[in-house]
Amino acid sequence: MSRQASKDTGVELAVRRLLHSTGMRYRVEYPVPGMPRRRIDVAFPRAKVAVLIDGCFWHGCPQHATQPKANAEWWRTKLDRNMARDQETTEHLTARGWTVLRFWEHTQPEEVAQTVRVTVDRRRREMRESATLAREAGENRRRTSRGGKTVD
Repeated sequence: MSRQASKDTGVELAVRRLLHSTGMRYRVEYPVPGMPRRRIDVAFPRAKVAVLIDGCFWHGCPQHATQPKANAEWWRTKLDRNMARDQETTEHLTARGWTVLRFWEHTQPEEVAQTVRVTVDRRRREMRESATLAREAGENRRRTSRGGKTVD
């Protein structure tokens, strides 16, 4: 099990190459805010998009996960804890305004990259629109002064 890559897996590298080739810039192994020792595989901090690519064995893929025969009870407990930690991390990020995208390692890198591009573009657009609305609301508040008279 020590030979299992925990980061920079083939799928992660392929997805990162595809994203980079389209001009997208991101952070790798980005710390989960407020959760020490947890990392986001590919993060877009300004857009608050977290991309996590989960290995089938370690994260309990319903299609491909296998159970070791030796020490089965220990492994079941270990893998259950991993899945609970995944859920906790997703909930933590979501509660802080992040969009969390989780993919299994067997998902095609092109599909992952396309979903990430669409999601990041949407989040950036939403954030720009939100900033514009906030700026306009601030300008309207400044124009209106005592007694409802307009001051410029």
